[in-house]
Amino acid sequence: MPHNEALHNMMNYEFPAAASFVNRDDDLAVLERWWSGPDPNALNLHGRRRVGKSWLFRMFAHGRPATILVAERLPAGAQLSRLAAQLEAALGVRPQIDDVPALIRLLYGLGAQAPRLVVLDEFPYLLPRADAAREELLTAIQAVMEEERDRSQTKLVLCGSHVAQMQALMSERTALRGRMTTLTVHPMSYSEAAAFIADADPRARIERYAVTGGMARYLAELGSGGSLRDLICERVLDHHGALFNDPREVLEHELEQVATYFAVMQELARGERALGEIAAALRVRSTSLSRPIDTLRAMRLVERRSPINAKATDRVNRYRICDPFLRFWFRFVFPFQEDLTAGLAAADLFELEIAPGLADHVAPVFEGLCREWVRRNRGTTASRRELAGPDHASRPCRGPVHRGDRHRRYGTGPSDRHRGVQMDRAPARRLDPRRSGRLQDPGPQTGWCTPGSPPGDRLVLPLRLHRGAQGRRTA
Repeated sequence: MPHNEALHNMMNYEFPAAASFVNRDDDLAVLERWWSGPDPNALNLHGRRRVGKSWLFRMFAHGRPATILVAERLPAGAQLSRLAAQLEAALGVRPQIDDVPALIRLLYGLGAQAPRLVVLDEFPYLLPRADAAREELLTAIQAVMEEERDRSQTKLVLCGSHVAQMQALMSERTALRGRMTTLTVHPMSYSEAAAFIADADPRARIERYAVTGGMARYLAELGSGGSLRDLICERVLDHHGALFNDPREVLEHELEQVATYFAVMQELARGERALGEIAAALRVRSTSLSRPIDTLRAMRLVERRSPINAKATDRVNRYRICDPFLRFWFRFVFPFQEDLTAGLAAADLFELEIAPGLADHVAPVFEGLCREWVRRNRGTTASRRELAGPDHASRPCRGPVHRGDRHRRYGTGPSDRHRGVQMDRAPARRLDPRRSGRLQDPGPQTGWCTPGSPPGDRLVLPLRLHRGAQGRRTA
């Protein structure tokens, strides 16, 4: 078959899992406008691994004339040979691809006679690591785009999971600046994730969302099909479970020499920390952690937070994990993986460690949902202080706080709401992560409580509890 005829006769793409696709209506609408509009620019589609990018572009390609290529972490020659093999099924012949610019030229050639969607997934794997070599290659790609895109009907999508590298393609210093349109795929909001969650009880729905963090892969595993407890035991704590090693595999895929990164993440899984506090816990110099922290921030795994009234010169930044599932995994799974592999029962770990600490894990996510509600419903009138959180939600109340004692009902008067929390239950036992099977009394510690709402008040706000002396209270 002549080459041009092969291009013309390529069939539409069929996504086998199209019937299982849920939500992402806004992202699909953006893709539709880009596809049907006059914009000739390539689309820079990026987002964190497990967020659902692959399903998104495959769902959009479903039923359309489309070609999807996936790069791998291989040497340059092997990479191009693999992509040529992927194109052979569509073209009927194996093309000769000498370099990446030649690949881009070929992809634009697929739309010589009719509109065609072409997706090149994991695009950063095609780029050299050295800055000078990468910029030289991007300049050559830019020259091909300038020459081919206006006479081709190919709509090209360059997709990647390494967020920092994909965003760098849009910076002013790169050759592709102004030649790409960007679409960032974010974790699902609570309302978007509702389609994955089977629970009718609002508290149970929030707990599932707080564990999965709106990531499509984790919602698919933990959103339905059983109780949250059973699914965590089966799919997260069981060493044969689908998510037992998933965060480890994701980070090892993106990072080199992961020991320091894992130590930082484990420390941050316990709560917000200043850089000096992290360094003290790890017994290293603060300066040695600047690069790992910056890398984790670029990957959108860690975020920096400052007080609302802080000045630019104040050194009061604190860091926290912004992915709830990674925070859950590094707090409740990573320290106990050796024990679980050696025979510790998943149900025992859940009852002794996760169940008492689950409200503590959920609380910051619930705070965020409250702020989102204020922005959505009072966005034109709420002050910056209201969006950051009410006074009583950030004011410390001291008392003997134990795991498992997270929910207390407050009085309806303003003074009652600021009083300390009365604790009358025995402290929960938990496993010592440093010694398998040993139980210890956690004692008073930092945690979160969710005060019960008075009659008629549907907005429940979390209250941070700080370690303090017995019996002391703050107004």
